[in-house]
Amino acid sequence: MDYTVKPVLFDYSTNLKIFEELTAEFSFLKPSVIGRTALGRGIFALSLGNEKNSVILAGGFHGSEWLTSLALYLFAQRLSESISKKTLMCGVDLERAFSQLGVTIIPCVNPDGTEIAVHGISGARGLKEFVSSIGCEDYRKWNANALGVDINHNFNAGWEKLREMEREAGIDGPSPTRYAGAYAESEAETKALTRLCRLKKFRSCMALHSQGEEIFWQYGENTPRSSEMMAKILADSCSYKLVNNAGLYSHGGFKDWFIEEFASPGFTMEIGKGENPLPKEELYEIYAKIEEALLLFCLM
Repeated sequence: MDYTVKPVLFDYSTNLKIFEELTAEFSFLKPSVIGRTALGRGIFALSLGNEKNSVILAGGFHGSEWLTSLALYLFAQRLSESISKKTLMCGVDLERAFSQLGVTIIPCVNPDGTEIAVHGISGARGLKEFVSSIGCEDYRKWNANALGVDINHNFNAGWEKLREMEREAGIDGPSPTRYAGAYAESEAETKALTRLCRLKKFRSCMALHSQGEEIFWQYGENTPRSSEMMAKILADSCSYKLVNNAGLYSHGGFKDWFIEEFASPGFTMEIGKGENPLPKEELYEIYAKIEEALLLFCLM
């Protein structure tokens, strides 16, 4: 496959460059900025197809997991090229499929956290002193936003219980990872994503994280009956394992909130295997394994 999106370190300048290049090349891709972070960085979205019957794919929730952002940009490129060239992708006529269906892709929900993970303290701009005061031995492992809040703990799904679990684990304030914030939906990044979902009424959601080659699909009593079968189809297509929420990952996540709020299917896919940040050189190998699953998610 000939990929325009390259396996490079993914910082904000790369984020903006890919976003602008894809929207310039493919006029049917609808660009938008769904919100801005505490440091003013844009949270970019790409939409194509029928927005009234659409799903949402989001990545880059955690700073150290920036390979998920590259994977989603790569998926956007592949979809767009297939439609533009009128070729099949995974045996599917996408021009026809996306005349009825749609997808919105948010490659990087947490651009401030990504910038800190890639460039260290300099990525925190005016919050350098604050970020430094939190303490982090290796900024490559930074997962939170620039205010020390873990975005995937900040959604309003069992949030109070999650904060109690965090306190028991000794996490009671801004941290490089796993601090849920002062209250649910306290962060600009969380607000941007929930606002978009409430406005667009997506029929299902998928969050990309790394790593483990796993798919999560359950949350509480509002999990739709169809979710398990959908999850099995996704897992079979990429040979990932289906797993259940556990421990500090049991509440507060995007897919948890989406299921709770809309009683619609929500999934988390943990891409790749190893230690975060995953090596950029593994991008194409990881992406090739999940492309069909990402497409199936859009079509189901």
